[in-house]
Amino acid sequence: MALETSVIEDKLTGKFGDKVTGFIQIKDILSFEVHADAMNDVMRFLKEDELLRFNFLTDVCGVHYPDNEVNRQFATVYHMHNWMDNVRIRFKSFLNGEKPEIDTATNLFLSANWQERETYDFYGIIFKGHPQLKRILNMDEMVSFPMRKEFPLEDGGRTDKDDRFFGRKPDNVNNN
Repeated sequence: MALETSVIEDKLTGKFGDKVTGFIQIKDILSFEVHADAMNDVMRFLKEDELLRFNFLTDVCGVHYPDNEVNRQFATVYHMHNWMDNVRIRFKSFLNGEKPEIDTATNLFLSANWQERETYDFYGIIFKGHPQLKRILNMDEMVSFPMRKEFPLEDGGRTDKDDRFFGRKPDNVNNN
């Protein structure tokens, strides 16, 4: 018998109450929100429950929402897979924009190590308890986090680019 999304939702809300909210089915993936303080407990429950068995952490990534209220400006997104029933889920934990931090998942999945390091490297999200939280792709000397929305997409001082080749009109062209 396949694992139904209603069973997943009922088990999570029964165990964690309002710490898990916003259940929605998007394509074939059940998505929901988890309060940041409960993320590690929810993930452990999803992994260890004998019916749920979400035994594989597929991905950890970050998102930056600079226009949101301060306590929802960052999010960590987790994708998990139950191989026995071939069911995938996604959940998101929102974080404070002034101090984006959440517990590490490396105590549950060793694969979280590099995924959390990449998320830290690009978004500056701190994973509390991570065994070696340092940059993984960018230079150690880098002081910014390039996937944050305030990070400039291109260098405005470059003189070797011609905007016409990028589908943009130069500022000094008359549109008449």
